[in-house]
Amino acid sequence: MLKFQTRVMVAVFVLVDVLSTSLAWICAYFLRFHSDFITAHLPVTKGVPPLTQYLALLPVIVVLWPAVLYFHGMYQLKRGRSRIDEFFGILFSVLIASVLTLLPVLYVGVYGRPAEDPALEYSRIVFGFFIALDLIALNAGRWTLRRYLERMWAAGYNVKRVLVAGAGELGRTVAETIAAHRELGYRVVGFVDDSGGTTGGPPVLGTLDQTAEVAIQHQVDQLYVALPLDQHAKLLKLIKNVSNECLDIKVVPDLVQYATIKAALEDLDGIPIISLNEVPLRGWNSMLKRVMDMALGGLALLFLSPVFLAIAIAIKLRGGRGPVFYCQERVSVDGKAFQMWKFRSMREDAEKESGPVWAQAEDPRRTPIGIWLRRYNLDELPQLINVVLGDMSLVGPRPERPPFVRQFKERIPQYMLRHRVKSGITGWAQVNGWRGNSSIEKRIEYDLYYIENWSLLLDVKILILTLFRGFGQDHAY
Repeated sequence: MLKFQTRVMVAVFVLVDVLSTSLAWICAYFLRFHSDFITAHLPVTKGVPPLTQYLALLPVIVVLWPAVLYFHGMYQLKRGRSRIDEFFGILFSVLIASVLTLLPVLYVGVYGRPAEDPALEYSRIVFGFFIALDLIALNAGRWTLRRYLERMWAAGYNVKRVLVAGAGELGRTVAETIAAHRELGYRVVGFVDDSGGTTGGPPVLGTLDQTAEVAIQHQVDQLYVALPLDQHAKLLKLIKNVSNECLDIKVVPDLVQYATIKAALEDLDGIPIISLNEVPLRGWNSMLKRVMDMALGGLALLFLSPVFLAIAIAIKLRGGRGPVFYCQERVSVDGKAFQMWKFRSMREDAEKESGPVWAQAEDPRRTPIGIWLRRYNLDELPQLINVVLGDMSLVGPRPERPPFVRQFKERIPQYMLRHRVKSGITGWAQVNGWRGNSSIEKRIEYDLYYIENWSLLLDVKILILTLFRGFGQDHAY
């Protein structure tokens, strides 16, 4: 029922988005060609095209816009999503969808016919108006829908009352998840558990043997059974006791302790298989991230080439004997090693006696220019080459050297999960201050958060934060 309810809500959001986008497209046409104010300042030189010509493109927009919004995570019904995050999510979705529509329509042609065909010409000004109007319409439509839903559920309309069997970690997780999605109309009335006591949230209303009586007394609609694996016998007894009641029974498998990143349901010729460490950076998402890396990485290399030249000259003048670039083996996605490029910031023989060690404050191995380069992260710029080659990404967990990887994976639980995605020049841990010689445990915590919650919007947010927070941080030795 929860899954069905979620699908209904997603369908409503899709419908609102489609109506908002369609209205924006039609309004853009009338604003361009039938607004006296606009035509007075931007005269129409090729005549006014018929509305039917623009309506012919509407089916493409109606299909493409929800698809791009979906791949951007805009149909994940997160009650805690901030209005700013939603605005930027919609902004990037509209821009991407507009580019995918503009290129074939304005420059390539449609259905194999040339774009010069007057019947296929579309005003670029209309597209400009459409993008602006669509941003307003989508945000307004979603805001209105969320306000209506919040008022409806707050008023208790069609609320389903839920009882959770099991007040342990799994049961509390279920209760917290339901509470976080109040827009779906579910309310946890309490727990039943043999341990008794309270959980800091909904109360424990009785024992497992009293589940049927508690459900009747509190007019429960759904029972979520969230018992640990070692209470399998109690689970079977509980289901048998409540099977004659008018309850919608859901059994939650006790996999929380094993699900290291995200769990996903797969199918093996009809056999349900649960994957315990699924990551969102697969398939379409991986392709989008790679396109962004190629585009932004290539542009950055082009515009920063004078900076590269200036740093190279400075290293030759004040960096002592040795090459300009320094190549070092690092570990990235799936534990595979690659050669990472950096500007040389230490003496050429820096690790001849000590071997691989962390850089320390006032490290005597640094060159005069290297102190400045490392302090402001400028020694990392050549990694843009690794990004373009596909060894790294712009955003991701920072890659470590093989000796440190072997050391950390034995000492730190879940350390190797950070290698489920490509390493990056910057990352969520780095923009939050966990870089260089800082707590490895905290860096892993932030890296896993990034992997589990990845989106293009999060990547853009990290890149922007890097510009403001990524230079001159502490621990940058």
